[in-house]
Amino acid sequence: MLALYFDGDLRLLEVPKPEPGPGEVLIRVHLAGVCRTDIEVLHGYRPFTGILGHEFVGVVEGPPDSPWLGRRIVGEINLACGSCPWCRQGLARHCRSRRVLGIQGRDGVFAQFLTLPAANLHAVPDNLPDEAAVFTEPLAAALAVTGSISGLAESRVLVVGDGPLGLLSAFVLTLQGAEVHLAGHYAEHLALAEPYGVKGFLETDLRGRDYEVVVEASGSPRGLALALERVRPRGTVILKSTYKGQVPLDPATLVVPEVRLVGSRCGPFPAALRLMARGWIDPQPLISQRFPLSQACVAMAQAQQPGVLKVLLDCKAEGG
Repeated sequence: MLALYFDGDLRLLEVPKPEPGPGEVLIRVHLAGVCRTDIEVLHGYRPFTGILGHEFVGVVEGPPDSPWLGRRIVGEINLACGSCPWCRQGLARHCRSRRVLGIQGRDGVFAQFLTLPAANLHAVPDNLPDEAAVFTEPLAAALAVTGSISGLAESRVLVVGDGPLGLLSAFVLTLQGAEVHLAGHYAEHLALAEPYGVKGFLETDLRGRDYEVVVEASGSPRGLALALERVRPRGTVILKSTYKGQVPLDPATLVVPEVRLVGSRCGPFPAALRLMARGWIDPQPLISQRFPLSQACVAMAQAQQPGVLKVLLDCKAEGG
């Protein structure tokens, strides 16, 4: 099968089709999405060798006796041990020995096929097109923001970053009843949030330091500095960005105003699928370009260009 492989160099390779192990299924990938984390892996965010990618929608093709056979699915990206204290508490995404699709110890989805434990699968509603379902993982990550803090309906919230994760975070926050502002670099990106009642600002035009909650989803070290500048005393900054390198942090920016800094990662797939199936959130306007898997290297380069939102890989188009 064709796959996008990374071992310090990025290459398209013909590799053997994977065989599902006990409790696993074989999945034919339809569409895969390029995430900012995939780009950061290229830059050394994590030491990884293998097939990249973790956002996908596909169809189960084996084994023949699987109850999932023929069903269109999306899949959770964390593969946990299932027996450690974190797993037993329902926090498998924090399992110390977990593997993560295309990021840590497990081949990802930029390929024609992959295997996953059946326990990781979620059925895609019939009325949801692949072009929306492929956003399930990032939308679920955006939904995790709403579980990080209570009282959002009474809050004035700023989202820093107008990329896909920032936009999706802004969308879901409005569903919680919050007054949501979005700060970014591209007027055309900010306009995508207007139908959800989000007020957009170019970062250069953002004024004031009075937000109860600031969500940092910029994918840039500068985003945290801006978030800490704009949060009110005793407010909360929710950090979503991951990238290579470290960010200098003056403890006084947290201690003196008594600000809470909260990390937020993965979220609920079922809720993300319901929101899209009901038409409450439509992520498809965030698609910038679509490439066949055979042009995956070009797609990865394009995804790194300024102003590009979601780049998709069409893995079904390759046949096989």
